[in-house]
Amino acid sequence: MELLRRLRAARAIFQLDMLAVARLRCPFCGPSLLVRLSREDHGVRCVRCGASAIHLAMGDALRVHARDLAARDAYELSSRGPLVVHLRRTARTLTVSEYLPESKSRVGVRSEDVQRLTFADASFDLVTHTEVLEHVPDDARAFSELHRVLRPGGVMLFTVPLHDQRTVERARLRNGNVEHLLPPAYHSDPLRGGAGILAFRNYGRDILDRLFAASFSSADFHVPPPLAPWYVSRIVIVARKANP
Repeated sequence: MELLRRLRAARAIFQLDMLAVARLRCPFCGPSLLVRLSREDHGVRCVRCGASAIHLAMGDALRVHARDLAARDAYELSSRGPLVVHLRRTARTLTVSEYLPESKSRVGVRSEDVQRLTFADASFDLVTHTEVLEHVPDDARAFSELHRVLRPGGVMLFTVPLHDQRTVERARLRNGNVEHLLPPAYHSDPLRGGAGILAFRNYGRDILDRLFAASFSSADFHVPPPLAPWYVSRIVIVARKANP
């Protein structure tokens, strides 16, 4: 069933003129092939485990910034995918969640709002998430919550779409209603059948300032090495909580 799902997904995004293949040492499954099916990040995949360009970048960041995974209690803001499989296999413990406001629950999946996490202070040594914060109305509150649930010395690794300009707010919540500051932009959400989910902002490299404002002691960019001549590495943001 999983193979069939991957084949259907590949067929849906395949662009013949973008097809390229290279040998890969996948951080999750080892020797494999890297295939490019389209120009988008999700169109670059590890053939064996299905890791996308975003997941592969996260795997490299884990290798560099969280080598002692077996000694870490991890929290990932999604419930499936190659990153979750890897963390479940290698971390000491793994907690996963999704944001499910319409039901607040799903079989086997915890629902959490990153703006109001229900975990106790200092619950995790590692927090990971991919392509989440651009969809959160109050990202300052989200960063503060993620800092709160990290233990001293803990690290957060995550991705967002990054642009060269400063962060631009596209929308905001006012009195519980969305107010659009720019024409609305939506990203696909696999949990909702590919339906669009609103992007509240386009992040620039000044995202590091937002992390420092949330009391992270350090914040920087991790740029993985290119995996093929045609491969453009995704940037991973690394933020640490001070260890007094």
